[in-house]
Amino acid sequence: MSGYVSQVVTHLRRQTQRVIVGQEAVIDQILICLLAEGHGLLEGVPGTAKTLMVKTLARVLGAGFSRIQFTPDLMAADITGTNVFNLGLSEFSLRKGPIFTDLLLADEINRTPPKTQAALLEAMEERQVTIDGDTYPLPDLFLVLATQNPIEYEGTYPLPEAQLDRFLLKINISYPSAEEEQQVLANWQSGFNSRHLETINLDVLKDAAIIPHCRRLVRQVAVEPGIQHYIVSLVRETREHSGLLWGASPRAAVSMLLASKALAAMRGRDFVTPDDVRDIVHPTLRHRVLLHSESEIEGLTPENILDEILLKVEIPR
Repeated sequence: MSGYVSQVVTHLRRQTQRVIVGQEAVIDQILICLLAEGHGLLEGVPGTAKTLMVKTLARVLGAGFSRIQFTPDLMAADITGTNVFNLGLSEFSLRKGPIFTDLLLADEINRTPPKTQAALLEAMEERQVTIDGDTYPLPDLFLVLATQNPIEYEGTYPLPEAQLDRFLLKINISYPSAEEEQQVLANWQSGFNSRHLETINLDVLKDAAIIPHCRRLVRQVAVEPGIQHYIVSLVRETREHSGLLWGASPRAAVSMLLASKALAAMRGRDFVTPDDVRDIVHPTLRHRVLLHSESEIEGLTPENILDEILLKVEIPR
C-alpha cells in the first residue's frame, strides 16, 4: 500500500531535484504537507530558491499555480476575488482571485496587515472562500505554501498565533553547502535559467488522481496506541516546560499524527514508528510554542526546548 506512495514521492523528489540543488529535507517536508493535506510556512533568507521550489513542484504535479506578493496595501479581495457588475447582463458575476488554484505561493506573507492575512484563514482551514455571503469551494489539491524572511522585520506584521497554528509545518531553509552552491553556478553556466522552466523536460504526473489516491493511502497508515500516547506526551510536555510561556495546542498533536503518517508512507511503510514522530517534532512544533522572555535573554530557541523535551519523554518500544 505505502510502497505506492513511496514510489510517487521518489518520482516527485527526483524531478524537483533536476531544478533544485540540495535542500532534500525541505523538499521532503513540502511533500509531507502535500500528502497530509496541510499547509507549509517556509522561512529562509532571500535567494534560497523558495519560490522556485514551489513553482517546480507545481509543474511536476501538472497542477495550477498562483503567486501572491503580500504587501502592506494588499486587500482581502485581491486574494479571494470580488463580485463585479456586468453592464451587459445587468447582474453581478464573480471575478475569482488567485486563491482559486492548486498550489498557492503566499510570498512574504508577514508583509501584509493581519486583516488581509485573515483572508487566508477560512481557505486554509475549510478549503472554501466566502465572498459577499456566498461560499465557493477551492480545488481538492489546494495547498498554501507561504514564505517569510527571518532577518528583516521593518514593515512586517507578525503572523497571529491563530494563523500560525493553521500551518502543518514550519520549514526552515538554510544556505546550501559550498559544493551545492558551486553546482548551482555550474548549472547556470551550462544554460539553466529558472525563469524558463518550460525548457527543462520534467516528467509530469500523467494522472491527476495520483495525489488524491496517495492521500487516501496516507490516511490508512496505522498508528498504534503507544505511538499516539507518545505524541500526546510530547505535546503536553511543551505546556509544562519552564522555558515556555505557552505550549502547543491539541491541533499540534493532530498535526504531528498526520505528518508522521505521511512520513511513514513516504518511507514505504503502512505504520508509524517512534522515529517518524521524532523526525517531525521540530517542524510541527517550532511555530506553535512561545518562549518566556527569560529564555530568550538566555539565548534559547524553540529548537533547544524541543530537543530537551525529546530527551525527557520516554520513547515507546
